[in-house]
Amino acid sequence: MSAPVETEDETGTPDGTPQQELRSYLWGYGLSLLLTLPVFGAVASDWLSQTALWWAIGAAALGQIAVQFRFFLHIRLKGQAKEDLQLILFTALILGMMGGGTIWILHNLDSRMGGP
Repeated sequence: MSAPVETEDETGTPDGTPQQELRSYLWGYGLSLLLTLPVFGAVASDWLSQTALWWAIGAAALGQIAVQFRFFLHIRLKGQAKEDLQLILFTALILGMMGGGTIWILHNLDSRMGGP
């Protein structure tokens, strides 16, 4: 069975029948499970080394981002409006600042508390 083909209007939202939209959401759900369950199993049962596990988690996370954008948010890289790209970049900037700032603060606190 191949991935669903959808037509879009100028806003980038699916312009299909309810059955096509449901099929798209089911594909997204299935791919999300396919990306989540093997990594969860690897963490739970120590199938991989520590380094390989971190790489697998990172790869699955990037795959999850792509699946969420494509199947649930209906955002594609080709032919998208400039506003969608700006929204994605701004969100990445805010998340990067929050994550980087948190790591920076925790590292600073650790060094002040005499950590290793």
